[in-house]
Order: sequence, then C-alpha cells, then structure tokens
Amino acid sequence: MSDPTPERQIWLVRHGETEWARAGRHTGRSDIPLTDLGRQQAGTLAAPLAGHPFALVLTSPRSRAAETARLAGFADAIVDPDLSEWDYGAFEGRTTADIRTEIPDWSIWTGPWQGGERAEDVGMRADRVIERCLDARVEGDALLFAHGHLLRVLAARWIDLPAAGGSHLALGTATIGVLGWDRANRVIETWNGACHLSS
Repeated sequence: MSDPTPERQIWLVRHGETEWARAGRHTGRSDIPLTDLGRQQAGTLAAPLAGHPFALVLTSPRSRAAETARLAGFADAIVDPDLSEWDYGAFEGRTTADIRTEIPDWSIWTGPWQGGERAEDVGMRADRVIERCLDARVEGDALLFAHGHLLRVLAARWIDLPAAGGSHLALGTATIGVLGWDRANRVIETWNGACHLSS
C-alpha cells in the first residue's frame, strides 16, 4: 500500500439510529431504515462535514447509510459494496445476549459464524476500501458512510491490528471518526465523535 502525504485522511461516519441498532440487534444485510431520531442525527452531521473538502465520498449500499449520507449533504456518495455491514448469517436480527443462551461467551469478534462472514473476511473488505481511498488518483481526503462493526474493523486495519482489534473501539450511531497520520505512522486522530443527542 502506498504511503500518501500525512494530510490525506479517511473520515468515517456511522449511520443514524435504526430500531434494530437501538435494540442491540445485529443488523447486517437487512435493510432497516433510520428512525425519526436517526434522520435527525444524520442531519446534524451536515455542519461538521460541510466545511471540509473531500475528493472521494463512498457509502454502503444499505439505505440506512445512504440516507445518512444524503441527509448529511452528500447525496452523490458513490456506493461501494465493500462498505456493507458484517454478514451475520444465522445471527442476523438477534442480540448477543440471545445468541449466548445457545452459545455461551459468543462474540461476533471470535465466532463461531454460522453462515456469515468471519472477522478476517470483513477485514479483507476493509483493506480494499482503504486501498481505494489511498489510490494515487484520489487527490485528497475520503469520506465513508457505513456501519458500526465494519467501521470498527476498518479502523483496526488502518492501524495494522487484526480485524478483531475493532472489538476495542466502541462506536455510536451518527458519529464521526478521522483516520490520519503522525509522520509516517497511521493513527486514529478522532473517534466516536457525536454531533447530536443520543436516544
């Protein structure tokens, strides 16, 4: 991977609240819409993002991310399937507590993954997104609208941690993170920055 100049950042935005996010239900491939609060949260992202020029703006294909992008002022965001949330397979729509009634100590980070993606699979997608953002043809910063677990994995991969390292990075809905540089070292400059009131 090429090392761009330090000012080339990747900004990360998690989508606004959904009913499943509020309930702690794993929301991967299901296209769950934003709640009224989620739409309000997305709107509050417009001001902190408006003053920054972005050379590339990408969004997950899921409507909760794409609508967040639109409400934040980026209706022309380009869809990138690699920004889709983790495929939870058989655990889609369930909470961790519910899954642990069948599999004690279960975690999405350690598995097992019944019919879904492994952490390493999500990590490979995150690596492709990072490579796309750092491509020499992208002459500036990138902005990504996506999902909690995917963005946590992406941040972990940015700082050379395994995908499961994302387990140590909490991320609320409609928050902003900035991945950047300290000289030649990749760093997390800002994380989980909320611009709104939570539910």
